[in-house]
Formats: sequence, C-alpha cells, structure tokens
Amino acid sequence: MGKRPLVRGRADRKKARGVAVPTGVALRDVREQLFGAAERILLREGPSALTSRAVTAEAGCAKGVLHRHFADFDAFLAEFVLDRIERMDPQAAALRESAGTGTVAGNLAAALTALFESVAVAIVALVTFRDELRARLRQAWPAGVPVLTEAVDMIASYLAAERDLGRIAQDAAIDMLAPTLIGAAHLLFADRTGARPEPGAVDRMVATVIGGVVREA
Repeated sequence: MGKRPLVRGRADRKKARGVAVPTGVALRDVREQLFGAAERILLREGPSALTSRAVTAEAGCAKGVLHRHFADFDAFLAEFVLDRIERMDPQAAALRESAGTGTVAGNLAAALTALFESVAVAIVALVTFRDELRARLRQAWPAGVPVLTEAVDMIASYLAAERDLGRIAQDAAIDMLAPTLIGAAHLLFADRTGARPEPGAVDRMVATVIGGVVREA
C-alpha cells in the first residue's frame, strides 16, 4: 500500500478534502470584513474587548472563519495592525506634498489631529495590552511601537521637505522635533473614553514645539 501524499498547508489540506479554498478577491473581502469588525470593536470598547468571538460576531461571520484564514488570533491582530499602518501611506504622501503651502504649524496640526482621531491611538493601546502581539510584530517591526514609529517618519519627512524649501531652519533637529510632536500629540489624544482636546490645543502644542525653527515670512 503506497504512502499518502504529504499535505502541508491549510489550503492544501482543504484541497485534499475537496473543499473550495477562497482566493483573490474573496480572500481580500474576508480579511477586510474581519479587519473592519476589529477596528469598530477597538474604537468602541478598547483592546480588552477584542476577542476572536467578538470579531466574528461583529463581522457577521461564522465563528470558525477567522481561524480558517489566520494561524491564531494574535496572527490575525498582527496582520490587522500592519494593514492599518499601510493605510497611513496616503496621509504621509499628502502631508509631504503640502510642504510650501499654507503654514508649517497649520499643516502639522491638521495632520496630527487626523492621525490621532483615527484608529491610531487604539492600536497603540492594543499593542501595549497584548504581549504576544508585540512579539509577532517584532518579526516585521524590529524597533519601536508600530503606528508611532511610522508617524514619526511621516512628520520627519514633512519637516525635511519644509527645511529644503527654507521654511524650517537648516540646523533644525528634525530627528528630535518629529518624535516630540508625536509624543505630545499622543498625550493629548491618549484617553480614548475622554473628551477630545479643547479647540486650539493641538495648534498651541505645535507652535510651542516648532516655534524656534520656523522661518516663514
């Protein structure tokens, strides 16, 4: 009697049993449905409420759907975090392209407000809350806290563009200004359940941090 062929992956096992394996658009749709559900729970109830059962219930999926597409729940969360980080790319590009227009402080205040009114603050809390998630993310993100490190890079790139245009002092310490802006903005928005920062708070913070290096007319 011959040996049975080795079936390695989850998809291969499904094929061996004659079960259809979702690919292409179908797989992307499932991922987006689950990621969207995770984001809604995270924003509404915080990281402690984020469980595989809660996600599938929010998404309107069968309980086993998540584990058919991801090795385990922390693998799902790692993919969710990385997906939301990738969504910052258009925002970073728009901020960089705004260099030379408006005011430096105004551009920064608007970008920081948009960033921290999104899911960003909740993702930082999620990464802090789950040790295993941090370990998974280290494989793709060896240093720093995801979202915050990407945000620092976004602000640093914009400040460098403004420096090239002469609107920021040539000797400005961008590598210090960018994390200072992100850290201060994070403190303003850190309380997920509290009130938003009062009007003008972000503008005042930005003006304080960059006031000594701005060279606008």
